[in-house]
Amino acid sequence: MRFMKTESTEIFNKFLMEIAGKVSQNAYAIWFSQLEPLKIENNVFTIKVPMEVHKQMLSETYKDTIDAIFFSITGINYTFKYVTEEEVENFTPPPIENTKEETFKEEVWDTHLKKEYTFDNYVVGNSNRLAFIAAKAVAEAPGTIHNPLFIYGRSGLGKTHLMHAIGNYITLNSDKKVLYTTSNEYRNDFTGIATLNNGVSKMNYANEFKNKYRNVDVLIIDDIQFLTDAEKTQQEFFHTFNELHQANKQIIISSDRSPDDLKKIEERLRSRFMWGLPVDIYPPDFNLRCDIIRAKIKNTSIENKLDDEVVEYIANSCVNDVRHIEGTIRRLLAYTAMMVPEKITLDFAIEALKDYVNTNIFINNSIASIQNAVAEYFKISIDDLKGKRRTNNVVKPRHIAMYLCREETDEPLIKIGLEFGGRDHSTVSTAIDKIKEELETNDNLNKMLKEIKNKLQ
Repeated sequence: MRFMKTESTEIFNKFLMEIAGKVSQNAYAIWFSQLEPLKIENNVFTIKVPMEVHKQMLSETYKDTIDAIFFSITGINYTFKYVTEEEVENFTPPPIENTKEETFKEEVWDTHLKKEYTFDNYVVGNSNRLAFIAAKAVAEAPGTIHNPLFIYGRSGLGKTHLMHAIGNYITLNSDKKVLYTTSNEYRNDFTGIATLNNGVSKMNYANEFKNKYRNVDVLIIDDIQFLTDAEKTQQEFFHTFNELHQANKQIIISSDRSPDDLKKIEERLRSRFMWGLPVDIYPPDFNLRCDIIRAKIKNTSIENKLDDEVVEYIANSCVNDVRHIEGTIRRLLAYTAMMVPEKITLDFAIEALKDYVNTNIFINNSIASIQNAVAEYFKISIDDLKGKRRTNNVVKPRHIAMYLCREETDEPLIKIGLEFGGRDHSTVSTAIDKIKEELETNDNLNKMLKEIKNKLQ
């Protein structure tokens, strides 16, 4: 019984080419040369085999090899059903549908880049200088240096701006194909394959997915940490990463933490993130915050109304991230538009921002002040927080102190670890994650932290 050739046979032919290179010539002739694909339906791939013994060999001895090859080709984890010639007599092939299949648009390539993010308007300081230099180097010679470039740091510090700047520079100065995406978009595109019901449609969609993400010269993927709970998407990204890297295509990745701290990302992926250059961005220091404020108000209605005293007031009030600075400036712009002052004085700025920046409790905080507040609250000593004791009455306060140091100061994990008895950054990261997880369910812990923060104020 013969069936009309569909895309299932096309993908099966690719499989045969792959398996021929992985098994002996004799094994291929016996177990694979006479196989015939029948249909794909609901992620079940039905294949005709010559004899019953083939079923056992293919589903047991060669199972892992078959699964791996099909996944590398399609990005789909199929279940395989093997049937003999006798069983085929009762087999009805799927109808050929003429419905319009879902595909990615290829007519006009969309880089998804934001043109307003460039190197020229990226304000550089001590906290982001290394990341900026690395980004410029990658933009000038993509695929030849720092591959992958892994940029990490807290949200709101300018990682996304820098990634778009790289992409915009490359598209402006070359004919390379650039794609910016987020890990959530990548995940949604991949899981879209599994939501289609028709096997042919799935095959087309899978091919378009691979073409979108692998047929590029530069892949920029933002917020990779959101793949932590997506095991199958991680597997697909592993294959995408390998194919691009082997072809010397540039990969740029961002995360809110270092590769070592992405504990729920597969080890094989984390190790690949370290192949190139991991570079972190710290919260901006006072001088950089002042420079950012001046850059943000340039060419606005308040540019010539703001003196240095007001700039310094905003810089002292927004120590967390660039987004907080941007929000503060928008607030000041709106208030100024309503009140129309001739000059924005410090008193005017304080009045305009009183309900916005006064909630900031970080100005005078330091690791030492947080350690003192936590030690006083739990009635233990600073030496206990820094020491090696692991009793319950010391470990929990130590974790809370590390968490507060990370949340309420701009100090990096390495510095925090050094101030807690020379612990490494991964120990600090683990402590912080434990507190974050407990905060979701423990109201008493939330109350505790609020009381300690009040002490800091």
